[in-house]
Amino acid sequence: MSDWVTVAKADEIKFGEFRVADVDGVQIVVFNLDGEYYAIEDVCTHDGGQLTGGTIEGAEIVCPRHGARFCIKTGAALTAPAYEAVATFPIKVENGNIFVKDDRWD
Repeated sequence: MSDWVTVAKADEIKFGEFRVADVDGVQIVVFNLDGEYYAIEDVCTHDGGQLTGGTIEGAEIVCPRHGARFCIKTGAALTAPAYEAVATFPIKVENGNIFVKDDRWD
């Protein structure tokens, strides 16, 4: 069971930016899309490479290695060569801090 992990202060992740946090050995990237926060695993389901480093276009991130697109809000794989969604994670904002947890094993 994972605990909530502090990612950053809410005002540190500006619109269109992200922050990566290590949560029990899992790299989770938290995005600020128009003031709403979303968290996905920082891994392309096509080949296991990092998604961060790719471009963010609206609510999509483009894998820097082979161009697969993923929905930041839902984790859905939107284009080949990726066909499986990336994991998404719960986020909470309390007292001006952003928290995330890996709840897959809870």
